[in-house]
Amino acid sequence: MNLLSKTLSLATSEARLAPGKLPFNLLRWFSLISLAVIGTVALALGSVSSQFVITESVHRDALLTSQFLQAIASAEVRHVSIPNVRTMGELLDPRLDHSFADIAPAARAAARSEFLDHIEHLPDVILANIYAPDRTVIWSTNPELVGTQIHADEDLEQAFISKTPVSASYHSVEEGRMEQKFVVPPKFIFIENYIPLFDADGHDVTAMVEIYKEPSDLIDRVQRGLLLIWLATAVGAVLIYLGLYWIVRRAAKLLEAQQKKLITNETFVALGEMSSAVAHSLRNPLATIRSSAELALEFDSGAAHKNINDIVGQVDRMSTWVRELLQSLRPLSDDAEPVDLMATLRDSLATFDAQIARAAIQVELVAGDTPWVLSRQAQLSQILGSVLSNALEAMGAGGTLHILLDASDAKRVSLVISDNGRGMSEEQRSMAFRPFFTTKQGGLGVGLVLVKRIMERFGGSVSLQSSEGEGTCVHLSFRPTPAKRG
Repeated sequence: MNLLSKTLSLATSEARLAPGKLPFNLLRWFSLISLAVIGTVALALGSVSSQFVITESVHRDALLTSQFLQAIASAEVRHVSIPNVRTMGELLDPRLDHSFADIAPAARAAARSEFLDHIEHLPDVILANIYAPDRTVIWSTNPELVGTQIHADEDLEQAFISKTPVSASYHSVEEGRMEQKFVVPPKFIFIENYIPLFDADGHDVTAMVEIYKEPSDLIDRVQRGLLLIWLATAVGAVLIYLGLYWIVRRAAKLLEAQQKKLITNETFVALGEMSSAVAHSLRNPLATIRSSAELALEFDSGAAHKNINDIVGQVDRMSTWVRELLQSLRPLSDDAEPVDLMATLRDSLATFDAQIARAAIQVELVAGDTPWVLSRQAQLSQILGSVLSNALEAMGAGGTLHILLDASDAKRVSLVISDNGRGMSEEQRSMAFRPFFTTKQGGLGVGLVLVKRIMERFGGSVSLQSSEGEGTCVHLSFRPTPAKRG
């Protein structure tokens, strides 16, 4: 039977693995690929969102600054009673003062001075420049820049060409840009805004105001926004990953369980067909041998009488093996029904009364409640008979059989059968529920397999603890029937 057990294990292993191929690990590949995909998407989403927040915040600040300066320019022109055909942009370049003979020099100077004073005292301004259309600095908060002509400044050129406010953000001063000569260097990030001022018709840019700002409040808000974006992105990515991982992990376990179940079913089907063929071939010869032996007993009372009885005993033993083998491989399709566990346990113990008395084994039964469980009467008797038989055979004379029935849990009924027999080694314990593995002389090795199949068929479970030389403990867990309790 050990050879048959090894053959079965080898066949099962070959069914799991294709030649030359390792099994596909769904959970491992999902973990790696999903982590890479979710991480990439999270980084891309965080980067795009961060860039959007920064760009929109900077552009919004530039728009507000532009609207504010346009409003100040119009107000100052009206304040000094300059005709509406003139705009502040036309009055800022002192080189063009001779072109406005109809405007009093004092009015031009007053309007220009008030406007420039407003620019100089804008909040968070660290540098302000005003350019004429020929890109010459006609005014600056840094006097060293006045009169400087700026060449090859893409942002300045874009502002003159597009005739719309242009803004940009920087983290450090660019030494190559002549106009970035700060009196007080910026501490962190600073914003550059180009704001065009137009002529009376609103078509031509007469002056370009360049303002460098270090808005601490805006920077703080942007930083808090970026922190929230990246935090939300990271938390979202982790939650999505964990959620998908949990789903795939459950799916992988279900697939593995289904695969094992399928392999087991296929194995039992093959063994069932083989066993049926063997049983069919053996029954008739065994029956013939037994009949012949019984007939021989009637005519022989001499020395061969004992040998003939041995033949009958061995034939009966082989018939029992065939019956157990067919029974262990038969499909279990019956529905569960309420069964009195305590009554069935007492009936099963009663069948071993003679063996218990002969071996002087002491039975200790501890049971508080008398529960009903979901099973089948015949199968439950078979389970208890198999477990009790193994326990009694494992003990010598004078052993102790301890039985504990616990129905305190509303969801499970536990039956623990313990003996102080020879026990099993770690290797034997790990193979206890494998078909055709047995430690008993002449055993078939299907008892515990059938116990496991029946228990799982009706929603229960079975586990085994054993130590060599210290005995064995079998734990049976049943589904209770709450409506019926003794």
